[in-house]
This record gives sequence, C-alpha cells and structure tokens, in this order.
Amino acid sequence: MTHEPQLQTDSRLNPYASVDLQQKLYKRSLLIVVLSQIFGGAGLAAGVTVGALLAQDMLGSESLAGLPSALFTLGSAAAAMLVGRISQQYGRRLGLSAGFFAGGIGALGVILAAVNNSIWLLFISFVVYGAGTATNLQARYAGTDLARPDQRAKSISIAMVSTTLGAVAGPNLVDVTGNFASSVGVPALAGPFMLGAAAFILAGLVFFIFLRPDPFIVAKAIHSDQAAMQSKPADAVKKAQKGSNKGLIVGASVMILTQIVMVAIMTMTPIHMKHHGRSLSDVGLVIGIHIGFMYLPSLITGILADKIGRTAISIASGVVLLSAGLVAAAAPADSMLVLIIALSLLGLGWNFGLISGTAIIVDSADPVTRAKTQGTVDVLVALSGASGGVLSGMIVSHSSYAALSLAGGALALLLVPVVIWSRKK
Repeated sequence: MTHEPQLQTDSRLNPYASVDLQQKLYKRSLLIVVLSQIFGGAGLAAGVTVGALLAQDMLGSESLAGLPSALFTLGSAAAAMLVGRISQQYGRRLGLSAGFFAGGIGALGVILAAVNNSIWLLFISFVVYGAGTATNLQARYAGTDLARPDQRAKSISIAMVSTTLGAVAGPNLVDVTGNFASSVGVPALAGPFMLGAAAFILAGLVFFIFLRPDPFIVAKAIHSDQAAMQSKPADAVKKAQKGSNKGLIVGASVMILTQIVMVAIMTMTPIHMKHHGRSLSDVGLVIGIHIGFMYLPSLITGILADKIGRTAISIASGVVLLSAGLVAAAAPADSMLVLIIALSLLGLGWNFGLISGTAIIVDSADPVTRAKTQGTVDVLVALSGASGGVLSGMIVSHSSYAALSLAGGALALLLVPVVIWSRKK
C-alpha cells in the first residue's frame, strides 16, 4: 500500500512545519475529539431514544410518531452542509462548536415545547436538534486533519468508539432524567432532552475552548506552503485531480450504499418482530446488539483499513451486508438468535463501510477544500439514510421483510464493482 509523503515545509514559513510537532498537535486534536464525542454521543442517544414517544404523547396519536426521526434527518442534512462550510471558512473549532451549540439550543426548544404543549415548536426544535447529530458525525474528520495517511482510518475509528461511550450511557439515564424533569415541573419524556442539551453544549465548549490551534487551519497552511515550494507539470496536476475525483466518488458511494442498506433493514426489524409477537424487551435486545456492532469494532476496523487498505475493507463491507440480508431473510419468525446474528452482521458491515469510505474521502479530498467536501458528502449520507427508511416501509407493506432483506443484500453487492472500478488506471 503506497502512502503520500508526510507534509513538510520550511519552518520559517510555518511554525508547525516540524513532523514531530505535527504529530503532537494531531494527538492533542484527537484527544479533544474523543472527549467531545463522549458528550456528543450522550446528547444524541438520550434525545433520539424518546423523541417518537414524546411526539406521540403530545399528538395523542401514533400516526405522526415517526416524524421526529424524519425531522432529525432533515436538520442533520442541512447542518452537515453548514458545519462543513463554516469549518472550511473559519476552521473546525468554530464549525463544530457552532453545530453542537445549535443542537443544544434545539434540545432546549424541545423542553420548552413540551412544557407549553406546542406541537409546532416541537417540530422546529427537532430540526435544530438534528444539528447535533450531524456535528457528532462530522467531528470524526477533525482527528484526521494532521494524521499521516497510515493513521487516518484509526483516527476515525477512535472517534466512533468514543461516541459509543456516550451513546450507551444516554439511554440508560432516561429514567433518571425523567424523574428529575418531573420534580421540576417538566414532562418526564422531556427529561432526556435536558441531558441532550447539556451534553451538546459541553461538546461544543470542548471544541471552542481547547481546539487551538485549529488542526484544519494548520493543515491548510502546511499544504499551501508545500504547494508554493513545489512546481508540478500540468499533466501531473491534471492526473492527480482525476484520481482525487474518482476517490471522492468511490468513498461517497461506499458510505451511501452501506447507509441505505443498514437503515432500511434496521428500521423494519422492530416492526417485523412485533408482528410476530415479540416483546419490546426482545426488540431492545436485538437493536442494542446491532448498535454495539455498529461502533464497538471500530478500532479494529480502523487498524485493518490502514494496514491492508481501504479497498479490502470496502469489499468486506459489501460481503458482510449481503450475508446480513441473506440471514435476515432466512430467519424463522420465532428465532431470536438468528435475528441477532443478522443484525450483528448488519452493524458490522455498516462499520466497515463507514470507516473505509470516510478514509477514502479524507485521502482523496484536496486539503484546502477538505472540510467543505466532507460536509457535502455527509449531506448525501444523511439523505440516503432517510430514503432507506422510507423505502423500507414501502417494500415491506407491498411485499415482506424477507424481500427487503434480500434487496438490501443485493444492493450492498454494488460496492464490489464500484471499488474494482476505482482500482483501474
């Protein structure tokens, strides 16, 4: 596996020209990302856990109880674009802190809506709350700005594992926050959003206070200095640009396809289980294990992606997702074990795809415009997830859960020709 050279510049032009100093700043930036992701994961999970229940309670109907998920996604897509553009213009510190602060404000809006029983304020606040979701995902890029090429996937995976710590804690504090909310005159279901508001605001403060110097700004300066010291033939520049564009297409395709397949099958699994008489605790067990496999293997996945290459992990993602679809389609209605295996494979395949796809995007994006490019890709990933959720319901209503699982597995196989195309000269 070949690596691009470590960026080096004249120390008289850039105080961070030293490779050792770059590595120190990289490690410090990654530590800050880890801390913020723990808070961000708690804010994300605490609110999402009860969003549908709060909407159902305020509306008095189940017909629109799924709307919060759609509004989260809408807000997440819009925020991904805005956070990417702010980060591009002013650096990661301002972009990520602004996104988390917006998520915190959205959580406070949800609490206010619950207290005043205002449906419209609730829906608007859910959209703003989605900014926290988008920012929590985009924060994974901040740890890669000064990473060497052989450290990037590992950096992404460390950020994702950190999110897991908060995401596991958030839902387990639902009862505690609900009781606290009731004690201060706030509806119990709004309690987790108190945790969400505090967690998102703390995550934003971590970035705003500690992410200095900004790794993205430093990386841009290093790249600009290096470009000024080198002169490349026009043909070489054109060839490099063509390769970068192909990499961006492949990285985005890997993340989009894995997101569609994962969301589609995951969304309909609880409904499939309830139709066959499974309890909510059974559903919670299956989905909990699924989420564990989405995030916990990240560190191993990142190391593998750096050691054996992004291509191998991307292809593995397609194969594992195909296996998940086949197992889910063949699972007997009364077999918890087989469903757990299927959803575990689904989470693992998504993990492979997100980490390898993100690493390809980081490798391929121009360092000068990297933040803007990453924000655009995350918009497409968010919208693809929403599309997968909507289409999954249509497929199951007109056919079956097994048909959805087989279709998802077949769609995942598209990753293989896409990746093979990327390897052609």
